[in-house]
Amino acid sequence: MAMVRLIPRCGYAAKGILGYALRNKWKTIGEGMPQFHFISGLPRSGSTLLSAILLQNPRFHAGMTSPVGSLFSSVLQQCSAGSEFGSVIDTDLRRRLLRGLFDSYYADKADKPVIFDTNRQWCSRLPALQDLFPKAKTIACVRNVAWVLDSLERLYRANPFENTKLFNDDDERSTVYSRCETLAQRNRLVGFAWTALKEAYYGENADSLLIVDYDLLSQAPERVMRLVYEFIGEPWFEHDFNHLSYDAPAFDQALGVAGLHKVKPRVAPHARRTLLPPDLFEKYAQLSFWLDGSASAANVIRMKADAAIS
Repeated sequence: MAMVRLIPRCGYAAKGILGYALRNKWKTIGEGMPQFHFISGLPRSGSTLLSAILLQNPRFHAGMTSPVGSLFSSVLQQCSAGSEFGSVIDTDLRRRLLRGLFDSYYADKADKPVIFDTNRQWCSRLPALQDLFPKAKTIACVRNVAWVLDSLERLYRANPFENTKLFNDDDERSTVYSRCETLAQRNRLVGFAWTALKEAYYGENADSLLIVDYDLLSQAPERVMRLVYEFIGEPWFEHDFNHLSYDAPAFDQALGVAGLHKVKPRVAPHARRTLLPPDLFEKYAQLSFWLDGSASAANVIRMKADAAIS
């Protein structure tokens, strides 16, 4: 969609959102505008690791979850039926407003030809993303759900003197069973991400989706990243998988989960024994629907049955 006019004909709110981008280098999608891609998927499944790797490429910008997804939902809510302004904001203006969020938020990254925005909700927004950014790709990071919950449980126990914001009350955080059950609910951290991913995986825009398994990324980072570059249509960049750097201590401390976004310097698998009781681990280990590609057009990086990862 060649969108050459960014100034709406009416609406002070739209002008305010788009104005900052217009005062900078970005003029049109075809002239100096970056290519947007999206990172989504399950928590504790390598999205921050992937961003840390991508950040080594000077042409790219990537990072942890940005506020753009929340802003997107808020603006859409204010523009939709039932809101005060829903009846006076048509579809074209909604597109300009929502596109303007990305342009304004990333206006200081005008020197980056490729921008990756991270948010769990992008998997549930593929129809809108494909309308706004027809060439955009979404990379969904996945992991066996039992190990996702194990990782979150491990972080919880590493902060025993903190009531993390992952849970609302003592009932939710009381035991490993209540904590896992809470996180797996369809409107909570793991459950929402899982259902959004499933929607995208079986949806009409699945061909714009790439599934990246955390275990494969950690075991064979270069081989996986070469496939990522091929998927997004970018020339290969030689990454250093032994010297990564990414951390967000202030953000993590505000959540009460220290170390949530800290990336280890070296990409490597780390074998460990699960903290989850056997019955709990088994319950959530059966949810890897992306292993069955028979009913989906999504792209999935898989290990060949007869191939060893080195």
